Amino acid sequence: MRAVGGLIGLIVAAAIALMVYKYYLSPAQSPGVATPVQTIDATGAQNDLLGIAQAERAYQAEHGKYASMDELTSSGAMEMKKAGRAGYTYEVDASDDSFRATARCGGVQGCQNYAVDQSMMVQPAP
Repeated sequence: MRAVGGLIGLIVAAAIALMVYKYYLSPAQSPGVATPVQTIDATGAQNDLLGIAQAERAYQAEHGKYASMDELTSSGAMEMKKAGRAGYTYEVDASDDSFRATARCGGVQGCQNYAVDQSMMVQPAP
């Protein structure tokens, strides 16, 4: 009888240890929260938007107007090897006195769109 009590005690201790591990020690991922890779990609996209904004400023200083993405790359104001980054694509809406560069997410869950304008502040975009 004593051996059975010891076995039951061992099973209870193991169950408690598993519950402690599951709820307190294992990394939890909440729904809608970005993974570390998504966070890195989002930070890269935001940095790319700042690069586009800096190229827009340089282009505007030289030509007196803001430019489309194609004009920025063809004029040499910006050198971008890819038109996007890990699920993000970039687009620029430009006029003579303003621009808005947007990084659009490819529909990955937890992914956020971002935009920057002549204020040079990257913000979440719809």
